[in-house]
Amino acid sequence: MTTRLKAFALSTAFAACALIATSTAAFAAPQESGPPAPEFSGISQWLNSEPLKLQQLRGKVVLVDFWTYSCINCANTLPYVKSWNQKYKDQGLTVIGVHTPEYPFERDTGNVKTALKRLGISYPVAQDNQYATWNAYNNQYWPAFYLIDKQGRIVYTHFGEGDYAKTEAKIQALLAQNN
Repeated sequence: MTTRLKAFALSTAFAACALIATSTAAFAAPQESGPPAPEFSGISQWLNSEPLKLQQLRGKVVLVDFWTYSCINCANTLPYVKSWNQKYKDQGLTVIGVHTPEYPFERDTGNVKTALKRLGISYPVAQDNQYATWNAYNNQYWPAFYLIDKQGRIVYTHFGEGDYAKTEAKIQALLAQNN
C-alpha cells in the first residue's frame, strides 16, 4: 500500500511540474497579436484634450496609463511616461492617462486639474470616476500600462513600477512596424 501511495504521489508531482512548466512557457511567450483594445467608456471629463476614441487613433501606437494623482507608485512612473510622450509623440505615439480615483477626493475634477498642472502633464487625461474604462480593460492596478498597436490591439502590459527600458523598447518596436 505504501509503495502505491508513493508512486501515486510521485506521478502527481511530475504531472504538476509539467503543467507548471507548460503554463509558465505560455505566460512568458511574447505577445505578437493581442485582443482588441476596449474603447474608452464612462469618462466623466477629458482634460488636456477633446474626447478621444481609439478608433480615431488607428495607425498610431497608444500607451494607456491607468493612474491616480495621489499614488506614489504612479508618481514614480510619471517621469518615464512624460519622457516617452515628448520623445515619441511626433513619431506616432499617443499617451493617454486614465485617471481612476482610489479615494473620494480624487474624483474632483478641480483636484485632478491642479495635479496635472503641478505634475506637468500635458498629454490627454480621461477622468474615469465610475471605473468604466478600468473595468473594460479588466484592470486591477495603479499604475498599469497597456500598449496598443497600430491596428488597435493590446500587445503589451506592465503593472506597477519598473521595466522602463523594456516598455520603451516595445514602444520603439511598435512605432517601427508598418501599418
